[in-house]
Amino acid sequence: MLQTARLDEAVEVSGWVKTKRGNKQVCFIALNDGSTIHNMQVVAETEHFPEELLKRVTTGAALRVKGLLVKSAGSGQATEVQARQITVLGDADPEKYPIQPKKHSLEFLRDNAHLRFRTNIFGAVFRVRHAMAFAIHDYFNARGFFYLHAPLITASDAEGAGEMFRVTTLDPLSPPLTADGQVDYKQDFFGKATSLTVSGQLEGELAAMALGKVYTFGPTFRAENSNTTRHLAEFWMVEPEMAFYDIRDNMDLAEDFLKHLIRYALDHCMDDLLYLSRRLQEEEKDRKAEERSAELIEKLNSVLDNPFQRLTYTEAVDVLKCSKANKNGKFQYPVDRWGVDLQSEHERYLVEKHFKRPVILTDYPAEIKAFYMKQNPDAKTVAAMDVLFPQIGEIIGGSQREENLDKLIRRMNEVGIPAESMSWYLDTRRFGSAAHSGFGLGFERLLLFVTGMGNIRDVIPFPRTPKNAEF
Repeated sequence: MLQTARLDEAVEVSGWVKTKRGNKQVCFIALNDGSTIHNMQVVAETEHFPEELLKRVTTGAALRVKGLLVKSAGSGQATEVQARQITVLGDADPEKYPIQPKKHSLEFLRDNAHLRFRTNIFGAVFRVRHAMAFAIHDYFNARGFFYLHAPLITASDAEGAGEMFRVTTLDPLSPPLTADGQVDYKQDFFGKATSLTVSGQLEGELAAMALGKVYTFGPTFRAENSNTTRHLAEFWMVEPEMAFYDIRDNMDLAEDFLKHLIRYALDHCMDDLLYLSRRLQEEEKDRKAEERSAELIEKLNSVLDNPFQRLTYTEAVDVLKCSKANKNGKFQYPVDRWGVDLQSEHERYLVEKHFKRPVILTDYPAEIKAFYMKQNPDAKTVAAMDVLFPQIGEIIGGSQREENLDKLIRRMNEVGIPAESMSWYLDTRRFGSAAHSGFGLGFERLLLFVTGMGNIRDVIPFPRTPKNAEF
């Protein structure tokens, strides 16, 4: 209605009260229905409405208003509604309603996650989240990918990390035991030990070797006891898998995909992004210039304007070893040898300080990467690729998958994964094997970058973290 309705027409609007101000003659009510960051101003002349009714118009109350849409006489909005009828659909006691028209800390709003949607900041964040989810499906559909629903319950650990949530129906106080005193999972619902998935990749590979190009997009779970601003126990992953793609094709797709998503956000979410940008600048106004974040819109455009820098892990280690930050002991984790597992501080240094653009690192040491990655001819590295972004560090991780059966079995034996338990996965290498690749995008990490928020708990509706499963 803010954009399409004609002036001097009767309208009906419904929404929640953001603020109410005025005097004895007139009330100005800011009404918002959640569809936009912008409010609709409702003008109510007090002589036309009972005093008791107007007292019920408080922040958080739900209203239906009938009136006339007119050109606004005040600043801040182009149009307003001259109210003729106001119906309070739901009261919000101002003595009890916690989301009042004042600044609330993000910590306070996390404790009230069931109501934080009603604030401007989280309305903006979750509209952007919707737009990014839509853009992901739109991107892959337009390029011939098929959407695959990977299982959430699995008996395999795709990442090999072992930090998985157990799924069981056995009595936790008195589970059945085997002769040697171990839990007898043969008597469990699935007849074996099962967990919540950490990735849909392995199932994606199976489908890609028949359908050509597929992607999964769904929740994944990691029982990692981490309380950092970058980790969740439940998070969403986007995982495309493509037959006949090598590592270069994979990198090209990842770069194009990320640029498409950012371009979509700029094209469709500008009002919310501008609000989030202003909010970030206000939050950081007292910081030193070198400590402030880049302006949000400029940061997003910089990703579109620059090709991603591509270099090998070996080249990156050389850059880091020779950096002033490393030599002066500024890194919490010094880079002193080839084979070290790069940390977020190293990734962000490469992106933000050295190259000043997103970076794609390739050819990591096999020892620090997953078993399924294609082994390079040097027998030391694998055809892995990580996309690194400013503020975030790693935002995408992927690889060309090992298509050679003997090499894959040998690598599984090295890391202690029994081949017999993965025979279904190995069958794609036994029957019609071909080069194939894929990657995983952490959806919440993408949202951190696009919205400029600083904590991953603030870009998912109901965060699941250690000791926290509220709402």
